[in-house]
Amino acid sequence: MPKFAANLSFIFQEVGFLDRFAAAAACGFKAVEYLSAYEYPPEAVAEELSRHRLVQALFNMPPGDWAAGERGTAALPGREQEFRDGLEKALVYAKATQCRLVHAMAGLWPADRDRAEAEDVYVANLRHAAERLAREDIIVVIEPINNRDIPGYFLNTTSQAMSVIERVGHPNLRLQLDLYHVQIMEGDLARRVRELAGHYPHVQIAGNPGRHEPDIGEINYRFLFDLLDEIGYSGWVGCEYRPQTQTRAGLGWARRYGIAG
Repeated sequence: MPKFAANLSFIFQEVGFLDRFAAAAACGFKAVEYLSAYEYPPEAVAEELSRHRLVQALFNMPPGDWAAGERGTAALPGREQEFRDGLEKALVYAKATQCRLVHAMAGLWPADRDRAEAEDVYVANLRHAAERLAREDIIVVIEPINNRDIPGYFLNTTSQAMSVIERVGHPNLRLQLDLYHVQIMEGDLARRVRELAGHYPHVQIAGNPGRHEPDIGEINYRFLFDLLDEIGYSGWVGCEYRPQTQTRAGLGWARRYGIAG
């Protein structure tokens, strides 16, 4: 049976961030993830995890100036030192929360600019991150993101991601498989779940269209959850969706998996 992690940047928006840990635990979630929590001391986040007996499944490295529209720095020439500084900051939080997966966001790239320039920087930064975090037993992941939700994002498909992973050539760099993004950019989800098995230590879900609950829209998640069981996937499945109304009201899809609203 899949193990679900509540994405606290998306669900339980009815309460403040630090209160979302309790809300997730009360509904039966055993793990959480989020985009980032750098505005809070790492000790405060660790305290919430401990208090509610939650696993920290995943979070993002610092993405640059999020408020100004930036979405990562890993593929941006001239920002290499910022990327490395962000890696060290993420490491502090990963150690405090005992998190074993950290996502490195690539960043935005103009359509009319040579992608090779960005990819060279991306590969070098990811190799550094993979080597650095391997010493701490923490895995680095990269996530293809659709170009509708984040226009101009550098990494859009699983084939691009696997090409980058191959170029980096370090076993500590893996794929983050967000089935919502994959459906928009590539489709053929069952085939990709099977063919990429073993390359992804983390999966994320949302319904399409709308990025709402996974039982809303065109994706048959019950089938995909059974498929993940069939292939022996043992990682977390992150619930990174926007509830249509209140979070608890939309958790009916999860009752069969031990989550209750």
